[in-house]
Amino acid sequence: MTTRTIQPAAVKKSLQVRASRETAFRVFTDGIDRWWPKTHTVGETPLKQALIEPREGGRWYGVSEAGVEDLWGEVLAWEPPERVVLSWRINGQFKPDLSVHTEVEVRFTDLGGGLTGVEFEHRGLENLGEGGDQARAMMDGGWGLILAGFIAATEG
Repeated sequence: MTTRTIQPAAVKKSLQVRASRETAFRVFTDGIDRWWPKTHTVGETPLKQALIEPREGGRWYGVSEAGVEDLWGEVLAWEPPERVVLSWRINGQFKPDLSVHTEVEVRFTDLGGGLTGVEFEHRGLENLGEGGDQARAMMDGGWGLILAGFIAATEG
């Protein structure tokens, strides 16, 4: 008898925004603090600011109202305006965990007529550890909510 391990499916979202590819990339990365919900943080105190350092090897992190920096991950690929890949160093209980590595990839495609297609994928969810199945279920809706803020910030 063969035993197979079933890996959780990646969370994938496809969006369109009324903006150039350059603008969409810039709002997603440099402008993340404009659209990331302050309720979505891994820190002990409320989120004050969300940041992505604009370079490969940069950090993706939140700063709490107490001034504490909570690492969410690192920038794995920085290819403006086409793509950004971020590591996600947060475990299945939504706590920072440097032993966890999943990836968030976002691709930006010029669709013409002032539209940009945005392909979002959060993969490697089998690496979330304890609570990963529940976390994956929550992420599907959570990323939808978070990306709705991105759309509003891009088109607003």
